[in-house]
Order: sequence, then structure tokens, then C-alpha cells
Amino acid sequence: MKQSNVDRVYTQLRGLAANFEFKPDARINESALSAQLGTSRTPLREAMNRLVAEGFLTFQSGRGFFCRSLSPSKVLNLYEARVAIEVEAVRLACKRASDENLKALIDDLERQASNSQAAEPETRLEQDEAFHMGVVRLSQNTELIRVLENLNERIRYVRLIYLKNRSQPTAMIPPAHRKVLDALVARDAETAAQAMRAHIGRQREDAAEAVRIAYSQLYVPNAGDFTEGTK
Repeated sequence: MKQSNVDRVYTQLRGLAANFEFKPDARINESALSAQLGTSRTPLREAMNRLVAEGFLTFQSGRGFFCRSLSPSKVLNLYEARVAIEVEAVRLACKRASDENLKALIDDLERQASNSQAAEPETRLEQDEAFHMGVVRLSQNTELIRVLENLNERIRYVRLIYLKNRSQPTAMIPPAHRKVLDALVARDAETAAQAMRAHIGRQREDAAEAVRIAYSQLYVPNAGDFTEGTK
């Protein structure tokens, strides 16, 4: 029963942290959060410690738990990690992916691209993540898959903010994705790696602007109900 409660609290808290319901770098008010989530401090702290390990929160001895930072440098670090993970993953995918699994991924991406709601920012983000996760899964490396899932969740908020402020309707697989997929089909690991690096690099260039927009939206009245100011 206790573990089930911790899992429940963890899931709720992870959603709050991922969406920056806590202000960046602000100390979390554990009493207020316990009351809001309907739980005691023990399962709350267990859940928060898990989120510290996953990079969603930080902890300072004697001071407590804090929301993670939201700064251009922190976001750029996540993009650099994505490059390292995804470039290696696409190289492995060229060697390990079966023709059947590769075709299944392409067919699935094409079905998603034909979605009538493709112009919506949320849909565009889902499609982009599906492409990147699909390629990494073709690597058959469970650790690369696990790390990218974590990176996606930690960067999703900023990416969605950016897409909401940029009109880019699409009805097809983006050219950058198609270039990677074509190289995968050809089993050309070097071209696939170069294409993936360039694609993530272009997304990385938008990160600083996305962070600026995110801050302008986060710091509004009544934001951060569970925080106690910044460090």
C-alpha cells in the first residue's frame, strides 16, 4: 500500500515538475504540497528523491528541495546530451534494425504526418518525439532508450513553448527526418549520423529563444503556489 501511494505521488509530482508548476530554482513548500496532493511527508519525500535522481528537482542539504533550473545553459546541456545519445543510436540502428522494423517505423510516421491536426503544436511535438524515439529504439540499446526518454521529458516544456510561438503546419514527414530515414534504409551510418547531428543542432539554436519565452510565461501572478522564492 505504501509503495502504491509513493507511485501515485511520484506520478503527480513528476507532471508538476516537468511542466514547471514550480518556479525555476525556487524552494518547494513541502507542507503546502503535501496538503495539495493529499499525502504525508514520507511518501512525498520518497517521490521527490526519485525526481532529484532523474533531474527534475534538486536538493540542498539543510535547505530542502528545489525546482530544477531553466536557463539557456541548462537547456543547451540537454541538447548536447541528445546529440551524443541520438548520433550513436542512429549508427547502431543502421547495423541492427531489421528491414521490417524500419518499414514499420516509416509507415507509422507517415500515418501520423497525415493527421488533420498536424498543425497543432502538441501534435507536432508528439510526431517529432515519435521519430526520435523510434530511431533510438531501432538501436536495440535499452540504456540509450531510457536516457532519451528522460531527456525528452525534461526538455518537452521548452520545446512546446517554442512550437506554440511558431507557426509551422505540416502534412508530411519533415525533410530533416526523411534524410535520416533514407540513410537508415541505405544502411549508411555516416550519413545518418551527420543528418541527425545537423537536425538536433538546428533545434538547439532555438533553445535560448524558447527559454526566454518560457520565463515570460512562467513569471506571472499566482504562479509557483508550492514554492518559497528563488535561491
